[in-house]
Amino acid sequence: MADVTPTGQERATILRRAVRVAVAASAGFYPLLYGAGLPVMALYALFAPIAVGLLSPIPGSGRQRVSVMLRALPWALALATLGTLLAVDTWAAVGGMLTVGFLLAFAAVGGPRPAGVAPGLHLFYILACFPPYAPDTLGQRLAGLAIGVLALAACELLLADPPAASYRERLARALGEAARAAAPGGVPPHELREAGARLRLASVPPAERPAGAGRTDRALEQGGRAVRRLLDQLATLAETPPTAADPASADLLDRVSALCTDCARFLRTGTGPPEAGALEEAMRRFQAGRVRLASGPPGERPPVAVLRRQSRVLALAESARMVEITADIAVHGHPTEPAVPRRLFWYAELSTPRLWARRVTGNVTFRSVLFQNALRTALGLAAARAVAGALDLSHGFWVLLAVLTLGRTTAGATWRAVRLAVAGNAAGALAAGALLIGLGPHTDAYAVLLAPVMLAAFALGPLLGIPYAQGLFTLVVATAFAQIEPVTWRLSEARMVDVVTGSVIGLLCGLLAWPAGARREVHRAMAELLRTCAPLVPVTVDALLAPPGGSRASPQTLPGVHRLRLAEAAYAQYRTEAPGEDTRTDWHAMLIAANHMLLGAHWLPRFGLRPGPDTSAPAAAQARTTARELVTETDRIAARLTGGDPEPVRRRAGPDGCPPTPLSVDLEVWMTSLAEQLTRIDASLTPPPSRPSPR
Repeated sequence: MADVTPTGQERATILRRAVRVAVAASAGFYPLLYGAGLPVMALYALFAPIAVGLLSPIPGSGRQRVSVMLRALPWALALATLGTLLAVDTWAAVGGMLTVGFLLAFAAVGGPRPAGVAPGLHLFYILACFPPYAPDTLGQRLAGLAIGVLALAACELLLADPPAASYRERLARALGEAARAAAPGGVPPHELREAGARLRLASVPPAERPAGAGRTDRALEQGGRAVRRLLDQLATLAETPPTAADPASADLLDRVSALCTDCARFLRTGTGPPEAGALEEAMRRFQAGRVRLASGPPGERPPVAVLRRQSRVLALAESARMVEITADIAVHGHPTEPAVPRRLFWYAELSTPRLWARRVTGNVTFRSVLFQNALRTALGLAAARAVAGALDLSHGFWVLLAVLTLGRTTAGATWRAVRLAVAGNAAGALAAGALLIGLGPHTDAYAVLLAPVMLAAFALGPLLGIPYAQGLFTLVVATAFAQIEPVTWRLSEARMVDVVTGSVIGLLCGLLAWPAGARREVHRAMAELLRTCAPLVPVTVDALLAPPGGSRASPQTLPGVHRLRLAEAAYAQYRTEAPGEDTRTDWHAMLIAANHMLLGAHWLPRFGLRPGPDTSAPAAAQARTTARELVTETDRIAARLTGGDPEPVRRRAGPDGCPPTPLSVDLEVWMTSLAEQLTRIDASLTPPPSRPSPR
């Protein structure tokens, strides 16, 4: 059975895909085999829709998939040509497989669409690189391949899936919720957090995820995080007890509401951008008012509850300002005004080629999960091609197909897939053998069976899981090959041997090359992210507490931004794997904590209240002590992630240890929130207490 029961919509999508692939494969296979008498062209016309439409999970709507297929067609023709020419020698084919395998698997750095079409491109080289060496059939191979891909493209347009909402539209909807929440009346906090959860990339179809390296995709991804933070801040503000009348906060919230409305319209239509600098100016006026009130006589200063609320309102206004900048970059492709601070929008002024170069070179390292997967895939496919050639397996193509389709990012997940696949192939081989013995050489019977068998296999396999998919695909292979050349029940035996051989090779690669998958990498990446961002806390405290005219160290956030990108990439890969032993670990909370440090380091020195003439030295000293303790706590969590188990930090005094002054209230709100996040992270790293065994 499948691991997860598909929903009604998912079942409809699977059925439409099965119909598209079966119709496209039949439309090319039958006329070319029985009408034109071209078996080689017919085989490629049958295989191409299966490779691109079924074995390649190209995401997106029908038009998006057609666009990917047409752009990939020249590469498919080139790879089929290369495979045909390198089939002259086993080791030439192995060398080509090693190079092609790595480059196509590494293309995942380009996002979900290149990653989705890569298996199909792999298969076009694999099918062509096996004997017989027949360069004279190259024209038929390329023509059949093109016919199959074009037939599938036509079916994609005629029987398309309903389009999904784009990420830009999702941002616009979430900003509509934020606008309503910031206006009088508001939105219930749980609805705001639900709206933010819908922006998580795990909740977005792969085709709509902003995963590219260009400015637009980077801005949309950063804008999504800013909108999520804004929604969470609005929810927290709604949950706080009401305070005395605060017209300044109400006015700034109105500005935030108007900005969210304008940004939502701007993202949808590309027209009517928000008034440049309006929110920034409102924030400066708000800050000037806070400073004026905080500098007055002690009896006229606002209550502490009002100061806390103002601090929260200012922080969410800063999030809205980030939304404004990212929306500007996403719509125009570049900022129409300087993106401040530049280090948080480092990509805004870089050209697209330079951004792609950074993406590629940043992943050319053994620490990159994408590099690890590409190297493992290439080595596995090359080893499979060498074994198939050395043993002269009659249908060695299936060895490589097993390596490509059954390989997983961890050894445990590969073993589970292999175990199920071998069981399914055994059942399918028995059924196919019985079919071949029963029908014998009656080609017309196989011709009648092929189309319905394909439809059943392509529909039921994804619905029921790996064993059914492998078993039914064995029947497809048997009914197709029985029409091209005379076969016996030994075809099923050959497929079984080849699949087991490929499974063993894939399993060995999984055991020898990074068997833990992204688990170790996500631990390391998150630990380095926390270690890089933690020093921002005391630097930010010093910058805020420094008196006018004193030396103020400017928090350097760019290293933290870089580490955040690496950690998000590792987490995205880890999320695709089967759950491991540390399912309780709250990785998402670590990303939020890092964002919290980065954003606080940006806005607190700009807008946090400066020391007043009556600032108490104990309050400033306590803020610095708390900052150091938070760094120690963060380092301790990072050490636990990389295998250590240090003693927990005993904070002598938290941010609430003394009455907050106009100086310390902004730091109190920021550091208290960070301390709570670290506590939740630490709790998620601690296994639950074991229950005593009954006597």
